[in-house]
Amino acid sequence: MHSYLRAIGFSNVRSRSDLDKIIGTIMNEPTNKTTTKVNDKVILTEITKNFSERMGITIRGEYDEFGFFHLEHYFPHFCGQMVTAKEDVVVNKKVDTDSYTGMCDDIRLGVSLIFYLQNVIDYIEKKKVKDFPSIIVPVTLSGLSIEGKILLPLDKTEKQIRNNKADTKYRNNLIAEAKKGNQDAIDSLTIDDIDLYALISKRAKHEDIYSIVDTSFVPYGAESDNYSILGTILDSKLINNEFTKESIYDLLIECNDLILNICINKEDLLGEPSVGRRFKGNIWMQGFIDFSEV
Repeated sequence: MHSYLRAIGFSNVRSRSDLDKIIGTIMNEPTNKTTTKVNDKVILTEITKNFSERMGITIRGEYDEFGFFHLEHYFPHFCGQMVTAKEDVVVNKKVDTDSYTGMCDDIRLGVSLIFYLQNVIDYIEKKKVKDFPSIIVPVTLSGLSIEGKILLPLDKTEKQIRNNKADTKYRNNLIAEAKKGNQDAIDSLTIDDIDLYALISKRAKHEDIYSIVDTSFVPYGAESDNYSILGTILDSKLINNEFTKESIYDLLIECNDLILNICINKEDLLGEPSVGRRFKGNIWMQGFIDFSEV
């Protein structure tokens, strides 16, 4: 079973027969269906059913020349509400499954961001018309979590908030210059990192680490699209899975200046989310690429 099914409200799926019932419902009552012709005998198809607004399961497979559908892959999905970034994106096919990941370098993170691509058919259709190693496109990110907790916010003054925003803008400019090969910018970033490490090491002796670190975004585990995040909650609402009636939290999170939606089963979240508090947890990052601008 897909481990992130419980994130969208399917925590009681424990056997293949349980999953087959859900897949049957998706096939019989799809919300959306997209296809692309691979060759004269094979039609690649994505069938999606939403079990709440922006949340559901997508199955991907092939129709053969006789009209029989062969399931290749399925995954729970959760769609974001707003464009997170507009960056140079590279799309790659996974080796072991019929799925794709996107990768972009976001200055706000300082590292490559890898996400699971939700709209594969759109990508394949675009590749038929135009071959591109990388493209600058809008990306809407979202995350699924099966483990999280709520932390209290840091007590900041208006002056501290303004200073933090100015420091972040200055650092982003340095990172942009460093990517161009500016040696002065590289040296400045190195010195800043050394000073920051020394300051945190000194404060960590007497303070809790989460009273020092406001937000964080760190790769997690063996999968390239899994992350451990700490972010500020901008909005929170409780939604229900129409099929299982389980309650799901839809959280709008700001993490390292990235804004994305995260869904997590109410039973898997420790604490009560509210605006201003922080979410800490592990997420599976997904992304929707708008290929219409290519």
